[in-house]
Amino acid sequence: MYTRLILAAGLLAAPTIAQIKVDTARITKDVRTLASDAFEGRAPGTAGEKKTIDYLVARVKETGLEPGGPDGQWTQKVPLLHTELGDGTLAFGNQPIERGKQIYVSTIRPDDRARIDKAPMVFVGYGVTAPERGWDDFKGVDLKGKVAVFLVNDPDFEAKAGEPVAGKFGGRTMTYYGRWTYKFEEAARRGAIAALIVHDTPGAGYGWNVVVSPRGENYDIVRAPRDVTSLRLQGWIEGAAASSLFQRAGQDLAKLRIAARRADFRPVPLKGATFSADVAVKHETVDSHNVLARIPGNKRPDEVVSLGAHWDAYGKGAPDAQGRIYRAGANDDALGVAGLLEIARAMKAGPKPDRSVVFAFWTAEERGLLGSEYYAANPVYPMEKTVANLALDILQTAGAANDVVLVGEGQDSLEDDMARIAGTQGRTVTPESLPERGLFYRADHFSFAKRGVPVLLQMGIAGASDLKVGGRAAGQAWIDRYTGQCYHQACDAWDESWDLTGAAQDIELVGTLAQELATSTRWPTWKAGSEFKGVRERSAAVRR
Repeated sequence: MYTRLILAAGLLAAPTIAQIKVDTARITKDVRTLASDAFEGRAPGTAGEKKTIDYLVARVKETGLEPGGPDGQWTQKVPLLHTELGDGTLAFGNQPIERGKQIYVSTIRPDDRARIDKAPMVFVGYGVTAPERGWDDFKGVDLKGKVAVFLVNDPDFEAKAGEPVAGKFGGRTMTYYGRWTYKFEEAARRGAIAALIVHDTPGAGYGWNVVVSPRGENYDIVRAPRDVTSLRLQGWIEGAAASSLFQRAGQDLAKLRIAARRADFRPVPLKGATFSADVAVKHETVDSHNVLARIPGNKRPDEVVSLGAHWDAYGKGAPDAQGRIYRAGANDDALGVAGLLEIARAMKAGPKPDRSVVFAFWTAEERGLLGSEYYAANPVYPMEKTVANLALDILQTAGAANDVVLVGEGQDSLEDDMARIAGTQGRTVTPESLPERGLFYRADHFSFAKRGVPVLLQMGIAGASDLKVGGRAAGQAWIDRYTGQCYHQACDAWDESWDLTGAAQDIELVGTLAQELATSTRWPTWKAGSEFKGVRERSAAVRR
């Protein structure tokens, strides 16, 4: 009923804009090129990056776009800090703990060693400060020099019906407060020396094997000394190891999980529990690049419609069963990049837009959304005048669909536009199937959302598409196969069996929405209850 009402209302007001059409043959050619061994897995700071940047610049030039970067350049330099932990020791109290089994840690500080000497540990529940929800887990506790220990996800993720917290944080739908990145940032804002999250698979949305997969490596954008995090180490405690730690401190973790679901929860010192570390750190600065191209606006060039996809993948790794060493991300996200190039071609061939349209090809998404984060912190075009950011990141390759999957239901008015345009394609909207995994906070559009820019993410693994051949069961089978075998692996390679009809539907939807926004005067808005509504409202006067 929800979708039908939106479609009925939206179609009455639908602008008379021709729909964008894309060519899957051109998309195929770009994907096969970018995912080829010649590009070495497209890792930032490698020879593969240079080939990728050169290719993308050549493609947007031949499309007729203009440079969109700083000072009329095609690129924006993104200085990255790359760290990797070496040998060393970790301990809870006098008990050594094993990295990779009981604990996983990394650092984003440019130090030669990560040293912590018997720092006291404090359990801070879910670590949420949300005045708009009447919630504060910290209650003024001083975390300076201490280790903050968190639960993953939101305070009402495990809430039962009737509990006071139930529904305050979206139920099973993760809010920003549930993301591990938020928890680390909040601990650093309060001066903690380290932050550790208790791992559980349902709350995190992935198993311990995913937690440990970076093998002690981490990335961040290079920051001024005053902005470097206070956290010498950050990471996760394996579930059983956490229960044991709490028990030795005289606490019952299971009972504390329940207590942390109450607004009157107060931080609990883990008496007698300390954390020590002495670990070597290798660190280096790697210069990477975003590629930015634009179609300038004809009437209001200072108002910008932004589209993005990330060009980076995982580079070289251990050989898989077929001997492949490059994790080239053919779908994640060479396909999104190719889709963006097709939208650019189609828009450039059409009437000149009223607003400027910027096409961004981000670096270091796989390292923590760092290319888009650097841009958002150093915008070439002011965030206050950025109309929206539309993102392509992983598209389904199993054929035409009867629906489109919505990520982040209830966030902003762009979802209403999605439903309306999908209706003109003969499709309906299906909300993502596992909102507790927080996919809305795990792609490059989120760097814009944090600054108040309305966003829309098109991601094919957010829920099973209702495929025209095989229905939702076939859509789920595609997700299971891709995420279970190929996600972030060498298996994510171009395959002759790909059917890009469904991907083309999604690319055309995003392109049509971009074209509408670029030829209108309207500003998309955040919905009531969104964490980002207040951020946008503070700059409302700029858009009048």
